[in-house]
Amino acid sequence: MKKTTLSLAALALLAAGGAAQAQSNVQVYGLLDMGVDYASDAKAGGGSLTRVTSGGMNTSRWGLRGSEDLGGGLKAVFQLEGGILMDSGASDGVLFKRQANVGLEGGFGRVVLGRSFSNVYDTVIAFDPMGFAPLYSWATSGPATGPSKYGFTTAFDNLVKYSGKVGAFKFGASYGFGEQASGARDSSKMGLSTVYTTGPVSLMATWERVNGNTVAATGNRDKNTVWHIGGNYENGPLKLTAVVRDFKTVAGKALTPDVEATTYWGGVNYKINAATLTGAIYHVNVKNVAGGKDADPTMYVARYRYALSKRTDLYVSAAYVKAKNGQLTGLSRDDAGFGESQRGFVTGMQHRF
Repeated sequence: MKKTTLSLAALALLAAGGAAQAQSNVQVYGLLDMGVDYASDAKAGGGSLTRVTSGGMNTSRWGLRGSEDLGGGLKAVFQLEGGILMDSGASDGVLFKRQANVGLEGGFGRVVLGRSFSNVYDTVIAFDPMGFAPLYSWATSGPATGPSKYGFTTAFDNLVKYSGKVGAFKFGASYGFGEQASGARDSSKMGLSTVYTTGPVSLMATWERVNGNTVAATGNRDKNTVWHIGGNYENGPLKLTAVVRDFKTVAGKALTPDVEATTYWGGVNYKINAATLTGAIYHVNVKNVAGGKDADPTMYVARYRYALSKRTDLYVSAAYVKAKNGQLTGLSRDDAGFGESQRGFVTGMQHRF
């Protein structure tokens, strides 16, 4: 009798432990991307640059994410994620620059608080043929060579973010508190997005507003507004994409000009067994440079990607950019341009765990 009771108690404890383990999980994950890239016209007066680079096709990162089943279809969720500079081993910014949030998920959708990519980012990334590649994509922002990069804010601090789905519609909203004593609107950020999918077609629209701080001399603040509209058509191995982004900053300071530009991009992805071929074009129509000397740069990109396995890929990408009116431009979203055109080439490897 005692042995039977002890055995039943042990089985009950094991079952309880197994149930508790089944109700919660924590995952360690990451993406490691390394390559060698070449760029022409990489310094004043000409000259090229060849380097080992971290993140040719995707930004290298690592993270922790998990959930706990709270019952009744409700889950607690969390995510911590940081960037890695693979060429040096250094952290890309603060430890969890990319993600640091906790929240709840259920039939109502998902709500998180902390730092996270905005719902605008979550939406637009699915409508970039290059997948926001650190090298040779202008879907987040254009080249860093004009009065602005004419992009949007990919992630918010001090954020409350909601995402949900009803039928064929996905939608989301993000709000980043400015946390300024001068007023709730100063430094605040907000975004809205929706995606509608029917058969092979997906259509999206987003809107984002980022506020500056009030300028005492005018009583106004900078107001940066960005919207996107776009679509994907996917049929078997073929995927076509087209997107328009409009960017405008209304300046809060007297005599400071507004900043405006419209970015267009389109592309095609075609999968052949383990290989994927990508071609894309990005164009920025700059609207307000003094004297009409707009750069209006256009970038042409081609990429070949080959999957060695479900987790490991090899890739080769090439790009060319050209500006107008003798203005400087470059392929990079972050590096200054030193000529009115630039050529680039990168080959690398990506592994996910």
